[in-house]
Amino acid sequence: MERPQTVDNDFLYAQIASRIEEQIKQNLLRSGDKLPSVRALSQEQGISINTAYKAYVELENMGLIEARPKSGYYVKFSSARFAKAPETKPPLKNIEQTSVGQMIAMVYQNMSEDSVLSLSRSAPPLSLIPMAKLSKSMVAAMRNSPSANVNYENLQGNVSLRKQIAKNAFNWGGRITENDVVTTQGCMEALIFCLRALTKPGDTVAIESPTYFGIFNVMLSLDLKVLEIPVDPDTGIDIDYLAQAIDKVDIKACLFVPNFSNPIGCCMPDERKQQLVTLLTDKKIPLIEDDIYGEIYFGKSRPRTCKSFDTEGWVMLCSSVSKSLAPGYRVGWCIPGRFKDQIINIKMMHTISSATPTQAAIAHFFETGRYDLHMRNLRRTLYTQCLRYTQAIATHFPENTKISRPQGGYALWIELDKSVNAFELYQAAMTRHISIAPGQIFSTDARFTNFIRISFGIPYDNMVEQSFKILGELIKTLDNIKA
Repeated sequence: MERPQTVDNDFLYAQIASRIEEQIKQNLLRSGDKLPSVRALSQEQGISINTAYKAYVELENMGLIEARPKSGYYVKFSSARFAKAPETKPPLKNIEQTSVGQMIAMVYQNMSEDSVLSLSRSAPPLSLIPMAKLSKSMVAAMRNSPSANVNYENLQGNVSLRKQIAKNAFNWGGRITENDVVTTQGCMEALIFCLRALTKPGDTVAIESPTYFGIFNVMLSLDLKVLEIPVDPDTGIDIDYLAQAIDKVDIKACLFVPNFSNPIGCCMPDERKQQLVTLLTDKKIPLIEDDIYGEIYFGKSRPRTCKSFDTEGWVMLCSSVSKSLAPGYRVGWCIPGRFKDQIINIKMMHTISSATPTQAAIAHFFETGRYDLHMRNLRRTLYTQCLRYTQAIATHFPENTKISRPQGGYALWIELDKSVNAFELYQAAMTRHISIAPGQIFSTDARFTNFIRISFGIPYDNMVEQSFKILGELIKTLDNIKA
């Protein structure tokens, strides 16, 4: 994982902390290694004692080092402890699909209970949402509108918002205008509109495996068949597997998450994105690109999208601010390429227009630069939490646990011993008021029986720490029962 840029990167202490972090990541500094004293670091680097101390505090807050009383600072976290990533799994046979649906329904129902610590929800908690600034943008948008935003919005969407989306597309290599964008009520509605524009009941759509369990409900509601394409933790979609499948199956569309796929968190390299777009364009198969996590990157720059390589309009990019800013505002959008007219017609029949006040408020939030500042802070916080969660899992879970190394997003994909049934673990955890996502719900055939997804959106505190201790004990108990 690469460290995200922060508003503090210009400060000397952040630069020093970043260099030490790189040495830890490269395993030049290992868990248990003693670091120079604050005074020694000050002298070695030619910085003040206060700057040296702030660098160590920064690393300590990230969970990378720890201070030991009367002894000094030591490396606490080392990525070398997680050399193995979770494995991919081939499709299973003779598994009833209804059992997956029942599991999904149960997880959905329980993850929103107030008494439950929801480690299964991939969304920003209230503490990471700039509610006061959002409210100011809402008030400003109402004040600036002659009708106070009570009127129907333009069918294609708020013009100011579409201009801001087009402007931000520069960051992912896009060359679009506001006329290329259609707003929606969240990203899921955008995905549904795209599927309805491209398919009819009984058609086959290629999706990732594992993938977000909400996609299965959408496919079921539209009476579509799915073909699951394996995902590599480092390179994303298995393009060779997809190419072979295209020759054997009549695929009407593909729905993939190239940037920080849920639950694995991998990011397709640019050359593979281009390869994917070239393959699908040659076959005239549309790609629905779910880029909802694209802004939540841990590297130095925003990754490109498949849409940025699209020259003939076969890629339909969908996104929203639900994972980055305001889940309840339900502001999403689609850049549908050659299918724009179909999307507008479907939107006209489905919702007529998107909500006027929230679109205007998000547009104002973008225009004022508040979104960029918020995202810098959010990326830094999530990256730190990702490290803390990973460290806690390594500390409290069995030694043979395999953990993904997400490059962005909210999720850790964890492979447990083959003797552990993830759904049984989920049920046991719920008796202790802890919600996790069992791996079975991330495929149609429940193949990921010993995998779980844990989301690191909740700020790390004593309650989260205690939950990992409990989960570790439950895993060991289930492991012993099956042994």
